[in-house]
Order: sequence, then structure tokens, then C-alpha cells
Amino acid sequence: MWDWDFTFQILPDLLRAFLVTVQATILGMSLALVLGLVWAILRRARYRIVSMPVFWMVEFVRSTPLLVQIYFLFFVFPDFGIRLSPLTTGVLALGLHYSAYTSEVYRSGIEGVQKGQWEAAVALNMRPWHMWRAVILPQAIPPVIPALGNYLVAMFKDTPMLAAITVLELLQTAKLIGAETFRYLEPLTLVGLLFLAISLLSSRFIRHLEARFGSQ
Repeated sequence: MWDWDFTFQILPDLLRAFLVTVQATILGMSLALVLGLVWAILRRARYRIVSMPVFWMVEFVRSTPLLVQIYFLFFVFPDFGIRLSPLTTGVLALGLHYSAYTSEVYRSGIEGVQKGQWEAAVALNMRPWHMWRAVILPQAIPPVIPALGNYLVAMFKDTPMLAAITVLELLQTAKLIGAETFRYLEPLTLVGLLFLAISLLSSRFIRHLEARFGSQ
């Protein structure tokens, strides 16, 4: 049976863990959005010495499991003198992993820009940075907002993997509570409801962005 007293007792711990989950998602997605755009632009470089390493790096990241990448950053990097906190490692792993996917999303948006727009920018003698900022990206990004939003929700649901490197995120905290009290109904139900709530809010936010910028 559901125990409301127990529910209110464990709720503060779950909310604190929930904030860790949200923090990891926001920071990881911010990193993924920035790096993904960098990878997408570099893959269009005219010099293969630049484009090919980026291409293979993206393919490698997409073809290996996120959990393996998390373990590699946390357990192998210290051998090279790079020691990061569990949460920082998790954010870095999420950001790098999903940057490979967002780069493909960006690439599809960039390739969707009409050829005449590129030619017009060249004809106006625009510098590359100005061309990307003023002409290409404003046309390339709005159509791919829904796809980027899907990866935001996917990243949020992947944060439980950070428990593998001792990050006390939402699901891991619920499992610890259950192991200590032998009651799993309340903590796991609350976890499911919190994940559902933030996923629905994220989807609504993405639809708002799509309506706001997609109509321009």
C-alpha cells in the first residue's frame, strides 16, 4: 500500500537528486549544441585535413555506447593526469556524445539552405564568419529545432547512466532509498512522475520554440 508519510519523508532527497539530473541535462545539452555546431561547420571545411578527422570522430562517438564513453572519461583520463569530478565527467560525456548527433541535425539544416543563398553571400564579399552568422545559420537552425529538442529529452532520460560513476542523480537516489528501506513503490513512482513531468515540459518548450522561430 502507498504510504504518504514515507512519501513526504523521501521527497526532499529526491528533489535534490532531481536538481542534479536537471543540471547535468542542461549543461550537457548546452555543450552538445555548441560542439555539434562546431563539428557541422568543420565538416564543410574545404581542406580534408580538417574535415576528415572531424567526420571520423563523429562516426566513432555515434558508434560507441554512451556508458563506455562515460567509463573512459572517468577511469582512463586520470592515467593522463586529467582528473574531473563525477558530475563534471558526466556532463562532458553527455555533451560529447550528443554533440555527434546534433552535428548531424545541424548538417541537415545547413544543407537545406538554398544554393542561391550561399552564392549571394559570396557575391556580396561577406567574410565567412559574417556569412554563417547573418545568412546561413538563421535559415538552417529553425527547421531543425524539433530534432534538437528530441535529443534534449533523450539526454534527460540517459542521465541515470551517470550513476555508474557515483553521480547521485534521481534514479540512483531512489534505488538507494529502496535498498535502505525495502520500499520501492514510492521512490520509483515519484521518479517516474518527475521524469514524465520534465519530459512533457521540455516537449512543450520545444513546440513553443518551433512556433516562435519556425514561422520567421
